[in-house]
Amino acid sequence: MAMAGPEIERLIKEAFPDAHVVVVDLAGDGDHYAARIAAKEFEGKSKIEQHKMVYAALQGQVGGVLHALALETSVPK
Repeated sequence: MAMAGPEIERLIKEAFPDAHVVVVDLAGDGDHYAARIAAKEFEGKSKIEQHKMVYAALQGQVGGVLHALALETSVPK
């Protein structure tokens, strides 16, 4: 069973309530997603730290129910 885009967005928004989140199903198969996230919580963090924060927000689903997720993270301007 794949993870739906709205569920990915919900989990990210739970962790980063004021974030701007865009989730796109890359292949139309519910298994390959891209997410763009702009969150103030990323300020002062490296890209690796930012991505780890997003993976933590997804509660261990990456690599399991959520097969592939390409991340683009940033701090809002």
